[in-house]
Amino acid sequence: MIHTAGIDVGNSSVKVSIVGYDEGKINVLSNKLEKVRNRNISNVIAQVFSDCLEDAGVHQDNLRYIATTGDKENIAFRTGHFYSMTTHARGAHFLNNSVRSAVDVGAFYIKVIKFDEIGRAVSHQMTGQCASGTGQFVENISRYLGVGVSDVGLLSLQSKNPERISSICAVLSETDVINMVSRGIHISNIMKGVHLTISERILKMLSRVEAEYPTMLTGGMSKDVGILNALNEVIKEKGINGEICTHANAIYAGSLGAAILGGMRYQKIA
Repeated sequence: MIHTAGIDVGNSSVKVSIVGYDEGKINVLSNKLEKVRNRNISNVIAQVFSDCLEDAGVHQDNLRYIATTGDKENIAFRTGHFYSMTTHARGAHFLNNSVRSAVDVGAFYIKVIKFDEIGRAVSHQMTGQCASGTGQFVENISRYLGVGVSDVGLLSLQSKNPERISSICAVLSETDVINMVSRGIHISNIMKGVHLTISERILKMLSRVEAEYPTMLTGGMSKDVGILNALNEVIKEKGINGEICTHANAIYAGSLGAAILGGMRYQKIA
């Protein structure tokens, strides 16, 4: 069996995947995630990589390819690097080969990727420097509201009368939320409004790349049931014949895609 690893370094977390190629079949041996918080990023990478190898029962010397993706290209022990649009496309396709596009909502950016029937990226778009609509933005809002990030999705689902925010600017959006709290708007309605506003922004980006459906939600916010529900609600409102889906391992789409592409590259040059 050929073993490869993918390391996805984001602004808020590091994800590592170990996969094995056995007679053409790809087997996922381990996925691990570690939050960066305020720790040294190199130490976090080393720790989660070691934990993933141990969980997979694979020694580093037996890895044929170590692929990186995300923000850190210069990991000393890497074999090669792939752009995140490419890895999220390949990872999403691996998790569900019926999807034709992916939305990666990370800590500071939103990326939408359209890909073909084999998971090869053909078009993409990414937000600029404004953090509105990103994982960090949602985390900031939840912190102000005094709720845990893990509770945000369920709170959003409880909303009866969502209050949409009026701006996509992160600073102005947070001001909107402060005003909502002072007016006595329920937390669930605020969170649902935030999710709906983010969803409208994502749908515009998907339209620009002429994305096909179903689309997979990947990255850190793929665990947020509130954003998934809001995305499909906005799709229905706009009369779009499609669906946004996710997967239990969608948060690892980048690291899985990197490991898979590393294996493909290794087999070409071996």
